[in-house]
Amino acid sequence: MTIRNLTRGTLITDTGWLARTPLKRMIGLLGRERFSSGEALVISPCRGIHMLFMKFPLDAIFIDRAGAVVGLCPNIRPFRFSPFFPQAHSVLETPAGTIAASQTQMGDSIQIG
Repeated sequence: MTIRNLTRGTLITDTGWLARTPLKRMIGLLGRERFSSGEALVISPCRGIHMLFMKFPLDAIFIDRAGAVVGLCPNIRPFRFSPFFPQAHSVLETPAGTIAASQTQMGDSIQIG
């Protein structure tokens, strides 16, 4: 699946996948050795994430139901927690550096599809 920042006209990923079931949301990226540039995991619903037992840092982009960015967490390191974003509906987990590379900012419109 392709994910774009419509506000900035930038591509976030062309290799995204969705975790919607409780099991897939719980597992997320656990067990992976790395997260390659251009990949993304969309966890829905999700208002906050943990990095317990992760092996690499990542960027997290929290969006509401309309696709507006309501939270940004660049370079979250293993064994850390993101803030809780009550207005969020989903999170895009991306390789560290994706927020800066895509120029994503609060309020931007994200298209998943």
